[in-house]
This record gives sequence, structure tokens and C-alpha cells, in this order.
Amino acid sequence: MGSALENYVNQVRTLSAAGSYRELADELPESLSLLVRNWSILDNVLETLDMQQHTLGVLYVLLGKLHSAATANPEPMQIIELMREFVQRSNLDQLRYAVCPFYETCHLFTDFLVQHNLSILGIKVLSLAIDQIRQMETQLTPIHADLCQLSLKAKNFNLILPYLDTDITDISTVAAECKNQQQQQPQHTLDANNDAKYFLLYYYYGGMIYTAIKNYERALYFFEVCITTPAMAMSHIMLEAYKKFLMVSLIVEGKIAYIPKNTQVIGRFMKPLASHYHDLVNVYGNSSSEELRIIILKYSEAFTRDNNMGLAKQVATSLYKRNIQRLTKTFLTLSLSDVASRVQLPSAAEAERYILNMIKSGEIFASINQKDGMVLFKDDPEQYNLPDMFLNVQTNITQVLDLVKQINKMEEEIILNPMYVKKSLGSQDDDLASQHPKTYSGDPTD
Repeated sequence: MGSALENYVNQVRTLSAAGSYRELADELPESLSLLVRNWSILDNVLETLDMQQHTLGVLYVLLGKLHSAATANPEPMQIIELMREFVQRSNLDQLRYAVCPFYETCHLFTDFLVQHNLSILGIKVLSLAIDQIRQMETQLTPIHADLCQLSLKAKNFNLILPYLDTDITDISTVAAECKNQQQQQPQHTLDANNDAKYFLLYYYYGGMIYTAIKNYERALYFFEVCITTPAMAMSHIMLEAYKKFLMVSLIVEGKIAYIPKNTQVIGRFMKPLASHYHDLVNVYGNSSSEELRIIILKYSEAFTRDNNMGLAKQVATSLYKRNIQRLTKTFLTLSLSDVASRVQLPSAAEAERYILNMIKSGEIFASINQKDGMVLFKDDPEQYNLPDMFLNVQTNITQVLDLVKQINKMEEEIILNPMYVKKSLGSQDDDLASQHPKTYSGDPTD
């Protein structure tokens, strides 16, 4: 081991033994380039450090390994096992002093797994990393976006769904963490643009995951958060989310869902770049399945390029279902062949398949007489007088009351925030000054 790396090990051991974690966290970033240059002997450095006692030192060795992965071409399973062991055994008290480098390590680890098509092996590791570093269950960290990406790549959503189902009330960002720790970290951890990037990616990937499991209402919410995030310029992530937002809006509401008027980025930048999708929305409004099929075929190349062809097919399916639902408001009985003709399905058998699926999912209430091929449309049988329905109402009321408490708590925190108070008082002073202008006598230039 070279003398420079020996000095690194001695520095980590000495300051860790003295409990000088703040000083160590401030000095270690300067050693990152040294660790990257000596990637071939970093395993020797790890042998001299204990993950529990020297968490900060091991973190930067792991960061150096991941930074040099393109050059060193390490054995993937070795990196995965090292990351897993670090997340399981690291000292959280020490790790709190280096939250920003830990986030970066997770980002590089994610990129490494994606490049090696081993995404599924990192899902549990990053799940544990999130549980370890976040300060509350409702806090969003940059690692959440990494976990979503790995889950999408692996098409495995079991572990990510509990995180997505949790409503966010707090956000951990690199800029905020570095400010809280009063650290001057290297530029690679201070890029504020990355905070916005991982926030948008979380909601973009989350929307894609909910779309994949056909939870379209929740997907629509995630895409809406992504495209309505305050911004001075358009992000490519926001544009792709907007395209999916339009399609999911059609599936959920049959039209473009409400978008707040203060989102100027949408009208100025996104709409012109998503003209194909707006054409799709316009044709959908005509309720003609044949016209919709033609427009999807016309723009199939664009939809395929955007990886939205599958979603376009779901839009087409939703129009068939919506047209069948319209029939239930007009007719009491119809033959399957009439249903197929009115909603422009290719055959009575296809109409029967759609109706049976909609009955099963509770989208319509009907029965089919197999002898004469007639469909009998019925009213909703729910009388809202059963214990299960009462329990459901009680659960919804409890959720609303909890949400009100959370909003009141957040409002109180904002009102008591010194920065908010200072800004509010400043605005009041400006208003008073404008209402009571000073009067001057003599030359106004004096």
C-alpha cells in the first residue's frame, strides 16, 4: 500500500477513534481523487478498516470504487456484496455526517447495476439504504428515484409500492443536507440541479410503475406532480411525463385532467412538443374508436419511439369501455352484435369479452343471456347499508382527518419558520411604505 493511502487509513483511524466525525467528513472529500487513482489496491485499504468503526472511511473507498468502475471493470457480485454489507453494517451516527456522499454512492451503484443488467439484485439494498438514512417514513430522499429505476428495469414492484403509497411531507436534498452540516462539499455533490432531477425522476418513475400495474388514478397524480413542479425552464423528464399524463388522463377521465393555471412551462414549451398527443386527445373526444385506431396507427412511430405504444393501446381499450358505459345509460337490453356495432368492435365475441371483464371489475352492472346473446344492463346494486361499506366510509373519514392534521402541522411549521416571518414582515413594510409615501420640501434632488 502506498504511503498516500497509508496516510488515508491513519487519518480515518485516528479521527474515528477520537470521535471527530465532523472533521473527518470535511477532510475525506479531498482524498477521493487519490482513491480513484489507486483503484487497483482499494481492497487492501478495506482490509485495514472496520465498517462499523470506520464507516466514513469505508464509504469513500466504496465511492472511489464506483467512480473507477468504468476503468477497473470490477466483478459485479463483489461490488453488490460490498454495498450490501456496507448498508447493513454501517454506523448511522457517522453516516449522518456524510449524507451527500452516501446519496452519490447510491446513484453510482444504481448506474452500475443498470449497465450490467443486474437491477433486481440492488432493490433490497437500496430499500434498506432508504430506511436507514431517511428521518421519517414520509421523507423523500434522492435514493427513492434510484429504487424506482431498479424496480422498473427489473419489472419487480413488490418492494417499491409501499414507498410510493406513502404521501410525502418532507424532502431531503443534497443542498439542504450540505447546508445543515455546514460542509463545503465538492462540486459533484453540490449540484442543485440534481436535487430537482431526482425529485422529478421519482414522480416520473412512480407514475410509470403505477401505470404498469394499472393503478391509473395514482399514476395520474404522480405525473401531475412531475409536470406542475415550479420551473423556469422545461426538463426533458417533465416533457416525457406530460406525454404520459395526457394518455393516462384519457384513461381515467376521458379528457385532459385539470392542470393549475400557474404552470406556464406547459403551455409555452410542452404543448408544441407533444402535438401528436394532443391530436390523440382531440380524436378521443369524438368517441369514435375507428378514428382513434387510425390516429394511433398514424403516429405509431412516434408513440413507439417514446415507449408509449402500449399506453396508446390502453387508451384505445378505455374508449371501447367508455362507449359501452354510455350504452348502459341509454338501453336496458341490447344484443351482443348491436353492442359490437355501436362501439365499433370487430365481433360479438369481442363485445362479450369486454362486457364480461367490465362486469368482473365493477365498471358496469349487467348480465348476458347466452341463449339469445342479449345483454341486460342493470343499476348499481349497492345500497350503502352493509357493515363493510360503513367501515369503508369510516376509514375514508379517518384518512381525511389525518390529512387535515398534517396540513395544519405543516402550515404551523411554515408560519413559525424564521425565513418566512422575515419575508412576511418585509412585505408588510413595503406595503406600509407604499401607502404612506414620504413628503419632501425643497429640492427633491437634495
